Amino acid sequence: MRSVHELRTEKNSQVRAQRIEDYRKLCRERGLALTPQRRAILEAVLDSDAHPQADEVYAALARRRLRVSRATVFRTLEGLARLGIITKACHPGSSVRYDSRTDLHHHLICTACDRVIDFSDKHLDSVPVPDTRRLGFVVSDLQVQLRGTCRECRTQEDKT
Repeated sequence: MRSVHELRTEKNSQVRAQRIEDYRKLCRERGLALTPQRRAILEAVLDSDAHPQADEVYAALARRRLRVSRATVFRTLEGLARLGIITKACHPGSSVRYDSRTDLHHHLICTACDRVIDFSDKHLDSVPVPDTRRLGFVVSDLQVQLRGTCRECRTQEDKT
C-alpha cells in the first residue's frame, strides 16, 4: 500500500507534467519555440512552493548549472504570467513573486520576512466582486491578501 506522501508526490508530478504540456501547446499555437531555457524557467517555478522572485529563479537555474541570462529569466517569467501559465503574487514593498498556482486561492503575507503562503477558504472564494464599472475598471481577478506575522517570525520574536 502506498503512503499519502507517495500519492501526493505522484499527483504533483502529473500536474507538473500537464502544466509543461499545456505550455508546450500554447507555445505552438502562438508560434513560439519551447526552448530549453523557457522550459527550465517554468520548471523552476513549478518546483518551488515559495513564490519565488525572478532572482531566486535565476539562482535556482545557476545551481542546476543551466546557463540562462538574468534578462531571459525576467522576460520569460513575465511572458508566462501574461499567458496565464503562472500568476504574479504582488504586494507592496517587495519584488514581484511568481506563483505556480493558477487556481482560486489567497495569500498570507508576513510583514516581517515577506514570505507568501497560499491558503484556501471557501468563504473568501465567494466574496462578491464589487461593481467597478462607474470607475471604468474591469476586474479580472479577486484574491484576498492577509498581512501579519508568520509562525517562524513569531517564534524568532518569542526567543528574543
